[in-house]
Amino acid sequence: MKKPIVILGAGESGTGAAILAKQLGYAVFVSDKSPILPAFKATLEAHGIPYEAGTHTLKTILNAREVIKSPGIPETTEVMRAIRAKGINVIGEIEFGARHAGKCTLIAITGSNGKTTTTRLVHHLLQHGGLDVQMGGNVGKSFAELVANDITNGRTNNPERIFVLEMSSFQLDDIQKFRPKIAVLLNITPDHLDRYDYQMANYVRSKFRITLNQKRGDWLITNADDPEIQQFLAANPEAVHCKMEQIKKNDLKNGYVRVGQKMCFDVSSTSLQGPHNRFNAACAIRIALRLGIDQMTIEEGLYHFTPPPHRMEKVAERNGIVYINDSKATNVDSVFYAIQSMDRPTVWIVGGTDKGNDYSVLMPHVDKRVKAIVCMGLDNSKILAAFQHLNKPMVETQSAEAAVKAATELAVPGDAVLLSPACASFDLFKNYEQRGDLFREAVLNL
Repeated sequence: MKKPIVILGAGESGTGAAILAKQLGYAVFVSDKSPILPAFKATLEAHGIPYEAGTHTLKTILNAREVIKSPGIPETTEVMRAIRAKGINVIGEIEFGARHAGKCTLIAITGSNGKTTTTRLVHHLLQHGGLDVQMGGNVGKSFAELVANDITNGRTNNPERIFVLEMSSFQLDDIQKFRPKIAVLLNITPDHLDRYDYQMANYVRSKFRITLNQKRGDWLITNADDPEIQQFLAANPEAVHCKMEQIKKNDLKNGYVRVGQKMCFDVSSTSLQGPHNRFNAACAIRIALRLGIDQMTIEEGLYHFTPPPHRMEKVAERNGIVYINDSKATNVDSVFYAIQSMDRPTVWIVGGTDKGNDYSVLMPHVDKRVKAIVCMGLDNSKILAAFQHLNKPMVETQSAEAAVKAATELAVPGDAVLLSPACASFDLFKNYEQRGDLFREAVLNL
């Protein structure tokens, strides 16, 4: 038996890493300081993997050959300080999966906004093109569990396998040799700064770790108009060792995505509406082309793509009013793109647990596109103070049902009702998914 591997955290990431480690013959121990969800507990027990919940037993943990850390665990915790003091190597589940993935193509996608939509779109286009592709990472199953399944099925020697991985900055912090063949860096705007000493520069460096191990034959696709990305590239030209393609605003005009001088893709009749989604599509199209999928097949895939829930999701049209669920928009930058994409007079539902938001960047678009504001939160004072000078109707509510009712009363046929909160959900809801689900339910019950 190999020397023990300890896995910190028993969520999707940690449980997947535990399955793979057990399959590879390691002595595995899983430790989670919080209660373990029943589904993950059942999985660990089914695989005969020992675990503890509600505590970290340092004596056991510090005997590990290596620690696989779930991305949500900060370096500042007592257990991480003890592991670092002992000099034990620490990696993330993505790194562990990549070590054992065998011959395959890795595509990694990160950014402050749009990661999930782009990851799902890339997977959809490649699958529609007949390629052998799986999706995981920060969306769907953990990468390690996907690799474990492939080992079970004897597929790791098939070089045609492709993994499309959504990666957060926390996951990127724990890579060492992870090397994607194609990396995508969509954008960088302030988020999770509490994990980065409230220094934007630290967060930017974390995002750029996606290209850390890329070599000459690899590709980085990124945003030519993102100021944080461009400032970092100008100050750190040595950070990128691979080929780089930067997508410009001029590539995205009038509902079209242009690739090179001759190729254009019409996204105007797809569900990928707004400048941000056209940019996401531009990244996905380039990946599909690079992997040999023809233009007609890509266009068919774009037309049939359905965005994931809670991200500019069209819920219904009732009496000429369109209702859109963008509950995933938990920061100002996400809302900026959402409101910018609206082509109807809009009643905007906003509010929740404030994350230190600066609403000033939204003012021009709210002034131009929003006809009324419905606040949905326990404390709406900051939102009221920020937008009251625009002299638009403003209503306070404290439930999804009340917010939908108020918005409907403020709207007329030809308008849109947009839930795009700019805030976390924890004052009234368990998470953004519940917030979006209750919004959808209230709309469908009209």
